[in-house]
Amino acid sequence: MKEIIIEAKLTVYDNLDALSEDIIALMDQAAIARKNSYSPYSKFSVGAAILLDNNEIVLGSNQENASYPSGLCAERTAIYYAGSQYPDAKILKMAIIAGSRIHQTITPIPPCGACRQAIAEYEVKQNADIEIYFMGESGKVVKSHSLANLLPLGFDKSVL
Repeated sequence: MKEIIIEAKLTVYDNLDALSEDIIALMDQAAIARKNSYSPYSKFSVGAAILLDNNEIVLGSNQENASYPSGLCAERTAIYYAGSQYPDAKILKMAIIAGSRIHQTITPIPPCGACRQAIAEYEVKQNADIEIYFMGESGKVVKSHSLANLLPLGFDKSVL
């Protein structure tokens, strides 16, 4: 038998002001995207902003449906749009802001499992890390240097 220890290294900032200006600007774009969330069922709105290597910024927000599995998270909305509109561009960074419309959310909200898998596909496709920044409505901001850091033992095309 062999035991494997898996660790993730994250950087936690006390608030947005602790970030560089370019990351604050990307987080601001995620906050703008969050305003376009269609989340009447969960009352939990999420905005994502993606910075591409061509300096384009792509936005996405969660879009719900009365048939719950038919909705789509903000991260996948943004990443699939980036992939369809800018297929040759690399994704450099992703910023995510999420929160409830019922109570204040100060806990940093990372991508869900399905979004982690979708983002992982693009890291593999472009053979380059994607920096991910995430937060609640206010408070601490968490940075992961790559999606692989958030999804160890990932599933990708190498096993097909």
